[in-house]
Amino acid sequence: MGPIIPLFEISEEINLLIAFLIGIGFGFALEQAGFSSSRKLAGMFYGYDITVLKVFFTAAIVAMLGLLFMNYMGMIDMSIVYVNEYYMASAIIGGVIMGAGFIIGGFCPGTSVCAAAIGKIDAMYFIGGSLIGILIFGQTYPLWEKLYNAQYLGSLKLSDSLGIKDGILGLLVIVAAILMFWLGELAEKRFKREDISKEI
Repeated sequence: MGPIIPLFEISEEINLLIAFLIGIGFGFALEQAGFSSSRKLAGMFYGYDITVLKVFFTAAIVAMLGLLFMNYMGMIDMSIVYVNEYYMASAIIGGVIMGAGFIIGGFCPGTSVCAAAIGKIDAMYFIGGSLIGILIFGQTYPLWEKLYNAQYLGSLKLSDSLGIKDGILGLLVIVAAILMFWLGELAEKRFKREDISKEI
């Protein structure tokens, strides 16, 4: 069960079943939050709906606090928690491409699958475009390999980079979230669009 220290051994089959059930629950939560609507998702970028910001920021904070407290109580082994390797160049370029795709298409990879699962045609086209992009990137990888692997910084944690404890970083993230929620609420009032809210 990953880095969690269980009271009893969990088989690989049960591990996969738990992951499958969590995936179903995650998809259900996305759909119930309205994330199957491309207009609602794009609303974050235009300022009239910050639900995406609220949900994902809240999820990140809950996961962060869960890790901090479970580590403190000895319920999780943080030494085997995987931290993604950081390649600065590809992270920046990939972030720009991802952001542009999000604004243009109205979905991210996860929400597109959620929307396609309930029959949204635009999401199916989005997934098709994503698969074509993956295929093109894979076939032309030798052309991009040097750029893709540029500026490798290892498995970097923000708290280590800033030279502060994980708990202090957690507090700063919570403060930042509160500030962003407040600014988002102001933006929603400023850019409110009644026609969009009725269609979602």
